[in-house]
Amino acid sequence: MNRFKMIKEVGDGTFGSVWRAINKQNGEVVAVKKMKRKYYSFEECMSLREVKSLRRMNHPNIVKLKEVIRENDILYFIMEYMECNLYQLMKDRVKPFSEAEVRNWCFQIFQALAYMHQRGYFHRDLKPENLLVSKDVIKLADFGLAREVSSVPPYTEYVSTRWYRAPEVLLQSSVYDSAVDMWAMGAIMAELLTLHPLFPGTSEADEILKICNVIGSPDEQSWPQGLSLAETIKYQFPQIRGNQLAEVMASVSSEAVDLISSLCSWDPCKRPKAAEVLKHTFFKGCTFVPPPVRPKASGLPKTPPCGHPVLRHSRSLPETGRATVHKVSNITDRLDNLSVTSRTRTTPKPPAPLLKAGLGKSDLLGKSDEIPPAKRLTRKLVS
Repeated sequence: MNRFKMIKEVGDGTFGSVWRAINKQNGEVVAVKKMKRKYYSFEECMSLREVKSLRRMNHPNIVKLKEVIRENDILYFIMEYMECNLYQLMKDRVKPFSEAEVRNWCFQIFQALAYMHQRGYFHRDLKPENLLVSKDVIKLADFGLAREVSSVPPYTEYVSTRWYRAPEVLLQSSVYDSAVDMWAMGAIMAELLTLHPLFPGTSEADEILKICNVIGSPDEQSWPQGLSLAETIKYQFPQIRGNQLAEVMASVSSEAVDLISSLCSWDPCKRPKAAEVLKHTFFKGCTFVPPPVRPKASGLPKTPPCGHPVLRHSRSLPETGRATVHKVSNITDRLDNLSVTSRTRTTPKPPAPLLKAGLGKSDLLGKSDEIPPAKRLTRKLVS
């Protein structure tokens, strides 16, 4: 880590802190994420969701992981630096963003989500704080809760900051998938266009009430599975007709309202896929850039393409002779495309269908004890 000069701490979370730093060798400004807990082996580091997901993705709208460094049992992620996050842009703003600005940002995000979902991952923690901005470019970040669709349950029901959490997760559904990301994007779009959160609930039960106030309570026609979920946990939906979304967002175009309405559908099966959203009339005139196709594996070893993170072993590893060197070498050989001597990863498995997820230890509409809640954030609420 002596190659980097720490400049300023720019964020602090439950699991780690983020610093703005400079690579002293080439002058590049980077973000250094320092994890708070200690890691005593590199294999333990490689099992982290954030590492496993980011090392498999290479997209212009997904933040790049440049290096993974374990030094003196402390884990560091060296990532590309972005100027700010979307929440920082919103919090002190008086006038809402123009639809042109929102269209540009959201089109980029949906391209990243289409790429990510196609590869069998969903983010699970989309919120303005996890969308990083530099000038006109926006990127998905913080993949600490990212999951593979093909991963083995149980999943925790406590995912995403409450205001952007999908109703099936609030109701402790035993199945959920990438549709939770689409719900979150609908709420984020609405907040960008109005500077007010769409569903600012103070608890899980209040969150459902806020949703009902805007889009009305679900019924047998709109979401029969939701009524079954509510019955299972002995929750009764309030009987509310709800406001028309167009009334809540009076100054927003009909195309934007139509898109947000579809994204914030009670039934996850009725929410459009990210690839379908890119074709919506709200994005008319935007040019879709297809993500790069992963090359097929061949029998010959290849050098990993540019952009793959570099893996650096801990300098605190004991030097006890050839046996230690051989052990470290074996670990390196298993790190796929993270080191310069590895092979490129073969074509990923196609996304599997919805997976069942076991429930965490929680009370009715309560929080799981697996993932600590996010820090309390300040938003402008509609008075």
